[in-house]
Amino acid sequence: MKPIDPRLIARIGPARRYVIVTAVLGFLTASTILFQALLVSRMLAPVLAPTALTEDGLGPLGRLVPLGARELAQGLPLLALVVLTRVFAVWVQERLAHRAGTQVVSELREAVVQHATGMGPRWIASGKGTEVVTTVTRGLDGLLPYFVRYLPQLMLASTVTPLMLVVVLGLDWPSAVIVMLTLPLVPIFMILVGLVSRDRSRRHLDAMEQLGARTLDLIAGVPTLRALGRERGPSARVRELGTASKKATMASLRVAFLSGFVLELLTTLSVAIVAVTLGFRLVDGDVSIETALAVLILAPEVYLPLRNVGTHFHASADGMAAADAAFAILEQPLPVVGTPGGLVTDFAGVTLRLTNVSVSTPDGARNAPAALSLTAAPGRLTVLRGPNGEGKSTALLALAGLLGPDEGAVTASAGGVEIALSVADADAWTRQCAWVPQRPELGPEGRELSLGQRQLKAYERALNSGRPVLLFDEPTAHLDGQARSRLVGRMVSLARAGATVVAATHDPLLIDAADAVVDVRAMAVRSAP
Repeated sequence: MKPIDPRLIARIGPARRYVIVTAVLGFLTASTILFQALLVSRMLAPVLAPTALTEDGLGPLGRLVPLGARELAQGLPLLALVVLTRVFAVWVQERLAHRAGTQVVSELREAVVQHATGMGPRWIASGKGTEVVTTVTRGLDGLLPYFVRYLPQLMLASTVTPLMLVVVLGLDWPSAVIVMLTLPLVPIFMILVGLVSRDRSRRHLDAMEQLGARTLDLIAGVPTLRALGRERGPSARVRELGTASKKATMASLRVAFLSGFVLELLTTLSVAIVAVTLGFRLVDGDVSIETALAVLILAPEVYLPLRNVGTHFHASADGMAAADAAFAILEQPLPVVGTPGGLVTDFAGVTLRLTNVSVSTPDGARNAPAALSLTAAPGRLTVLRGPNGEGKSTALLALAGLLGPDEGAVTASAGGVEIALSVADADAWTRQCAWVPQRPELGPEGRELSLGQRQLKAYERALNSGRPVLLFDEPTAHLDGQARSRLVGRMVSLARAGATVVAATHDPLLIDAADAVVDVRAMAVRSAP
């Protein structure tokens, strides 16, 4: 994981503006810290080391002016102003951090969801949908500590630490040498802890994805499981995945806490070395009390930004792992279907054709379907038949204009005009098709319905849509006998009325009612020698 992910800065506008503002506020904070240290040391030096006493032990102005009172009277208003300025800078930074972090997470979520939608239903159905859901919900929530805590401290480390080190060098070079020798230990331990937290954060995200996938599947199937009396069946597996997620979360928190402890101990010992050496040299008279106080106040400020960088970076490691997953999705090229603004034709009475169509599986190991050719004519019910995973659903996506083939051609002929999907406007093509997948989504109104009930509602919408092309994926898989017969009858009636109807199925009832049956097969891709 990089200190600043350039992809966030390059892609997300609020992140760029926030980094610039944080750099300015970091310089302001560094200046207030410096003035505060010098002012406090100047105020306290006369009190702790009187050098101008009269014979009766009072200050040069006698009993009317106690020792150091003038310095305190002059310095306290300035000190209050410096402290208020520092508090104001921190308040502004925190306020901007929350706002910028929320905007960045929101924009990144929107970008991931839009990109995932553009990847098409086949990509989502391959198992990537659950990964997207986990990433854009709980995963990216972890980015807030990155913006609210880590980035400000990184900016302070780049401004406060060098500035304070230069000032300490000007005040007392032996102390500056000690600081310079011990300061590199902080990033070294940060790297060591980071190597451990990186793997644990990845495992935490994987555990969340597994739990999310199982939970989403369970939620989708709860109505069906309740209807069958099996709603408690998956509880043991969900409990097991929840335990795994809890263990991964605790492991990530353990690393975050331990990293904070290690860095705190290291910086405390480093400052202690500076303090001890200053004490001995102060006794020997090698350094003044004012200089020693200034160095002692500034020394922790040299280490503090680096220590906080390590602590907050490890605390935001889960969010960075989710950001990596989000950018891995965004970096996948979108499939190109058709030609934007391309040819458009009316699908009334359309004949759809697949000619030697092959589509590669997401892993590239097979073509499913492989070299598929079919003709779906109006007035006919065409059925795609074949084992699971052979490419029937993919063929329907190609017919609907939702997926471009890797090989072969998809064409539409209507009114004496034939156009290929590759040169057509894919959106105009898809708008003239009614496509019902195996697991239709109906929004909030479908949450209380079983899968079969959702299918019936989706089929009813498609059958009454008036669109000239109807595409159904396993339409009778979750229906009882009477519902199956009624649905098949409606499909046949619409085909006879002139619609182009295509269905993928294993159901003998639907296969027997078909006017044309096309066998769909997949084929392994031969690797290059």
